[in-house]
Amino acid sequence: MPMTQAPCYLNALNDLPGVSVDFLPRVPGVVVDTDREATCARLEPAHKLAVERMGFSWHQLHRAEQVHGADIAIVGKNDPAQVWSGVDGLVTADPGVLLGIFVADCGAVYVADPIKGVLALLHSGKKGTEGNITGRAIAMMAEQFGSDPADLIVALAPCIRPPAYEVDFASQIREQVLSVGVPESKLTDSGICTSSDLETYYSYRVEKGSTGRMLALLGRR
Repeated sequence: MPMTQAPCYLNALNDLPGVSVDFLPRVPGVVVDTDREATCARLEPAHKLAVERMGFSWHQLHRAEQVHGADIAIVGKNDPAQVWSGVDGLVTADPGVLLGIFVADCGAVYVADPIKGVLALLHSGKKGTEGNITGRAIAMMAEQFGSDPADLIVALAPCIRPPAYEVDFASQIREQVLSVGVPESKLTDSGICTSSDLETYYSYRVEKGSTGRMLALLGRR
């Protein structure tokens, strides 16, 4: 039986039939350093276990390469699990696909259309927010799958915020979501700053690059 203990700010998504969602925070006891790939390899066993508890296999996980841009890939159930090159966002309308985004201060934005069954997961830090990756994803959902922004449910995971960081991209993401017609009642911001609790979260800025990566996950079984 799939088990998930997603944070409360993901409740609206987690309550959707067939949808699995989680945000994996700091993993205690895992050594981190400035080598991102080596650190992520050390985190992988814990991340694999969490994926399995959500009812997915590691081979169903698709991740964005994350180049701090605003490009987005559409993932289908017949696409082999991979890291999608050159993109910072992923969209799928298929069951059996798990989307993943790594973050360590940037915002993970979750978008779900409970009517059309479309999901999006986005990496939106300073540059991605400047490029309006969230607005672009919502437009893609509308154009490709017929999603109505009024139906969408959106959540923003913990990310760095003022005064720890001079740019309030969390506020900008909120404005971008509301400006395309998503009702305020369907937007949940965790309100958590990653820099405020290093026992629970990784912060690239505070830890000066010697840090791990949290993993945002969103899929439909």
